[in-house]
Amino acid sequence: MSRFRGAIAGIGTTSGTRIVVGSWRESPLGAFADAMVETADGHRVLVAPRAEVAEFVGATYVFDEVRIEPVDLVEAGAGTGGPAGSWRVLSASLDLELRTGRRTALGLLLALVPRRLAESPAWCAVTDPVARVVLPGVRTRGTARGGRREYYGATGARRIVAAAGTFDGRPLGGLAPVSPPPAFGFSSTPRTPSLTEVVTTVVGD
Repeated sequence: MSRFRGAIAGIGTTSGTRIVVGSWRESPLGAFADAMVETADGHRVLVAPRAEVAEFVGATYVFDEVRIEPVDLVEAGAGTGGPAGSWRVLSASLDLELRTGRRTALGLLLALVPRRLAESPAWCAVTDPVARVVLPGVRTRGTARGGRREYYGATGARRIVAAAGTFDGRPLGGLAPVSPPPAFGFSSTPRTPSLTEVVTTVVGD
């Protein structure tokens, strides 16, 4: 069983490109940031900082291309429950700035769940039917590649209110809903651009 603690930011853009950025403070692979990008024509790209990260993530999700390049992520402002903050994500392929607001109504509810319970796979199994109804496309448990099982335990959420940047030197445009959902795995991020504090548990080889 592998456990990753951090946050996921999911956005759509007016160019049609959808991006999911992970900022992982604790994991079996150490601290790192990575990005999953799906362009308007459906090309799915993993941007990973190291070969071992690319290997693990690529064995769990589905991509058309994997790029190994340093990924720097700088966070400014307060945490999930505080005032507006920002993320700056920079790699050879991706230059992205995100601005976040306060906690969403869902984020306030998530904060009421004891952290140990919220992180447990058993709780993720309980919340999965609710997530499917409340957040279409979002799953909190499922089967990934190679027979791995994944559980997403959310502990906080806030809305992303602005985004700008480039991918492969082309402007991403402004912020837009995450639609259609990116096809990296069994679950998508919420349709409304958001940053979610999460513990991801992966079970399997």
